[in-house]
Amino acid sequence: MGFIKKIFGGSSEPKEEKTLPWLSLNTVPQLNTIAKNSKTKTQVIFKHSTRCGISRMVMNQFIANYNLTDKDLDLHYLDLLSYRDVSNEVGYKFQVMHQSPQMLVIRNGVTVAHASHGAINQINLQQYI
Repeated sequence: MGFIKKIFGGSSEPKEEKTLPWLSLNTVPQLNTIAKNSKTKTQVIFKHSTRCGISRMVMNQFIANYNLTDKDLDLHYLDLLSYRDVSNEVGYKFQVMHQSPQMLVIRNGVTVAHASHGAINQINLQQYI
């Protein structure tokens, strides 16, 4: 039984959950603010589907590997099922075809990097600071 716990992480110690400095993205006018703020600070939009297992897995990996602070960049979270109109406008405003999950890196009002699914975790955000 001890062997199985080691393999599958059955530790009796509670895990400390990591929280990120998410900024909730839930209105279309916020996109103009993101574009404006991107002139002085990198803006990241993480589009997440709360009903998709792949989206949840990618998001968990992103959270586990995230090592920046709110001083480095602004990290916007978009629940695309609850705010479908905002999700659609992200694609139009920042010229990126919709995918889910998806991450966009915005600088000087334009998308400088974007990825979806597993490729999200291959973007080195440090290079955009």
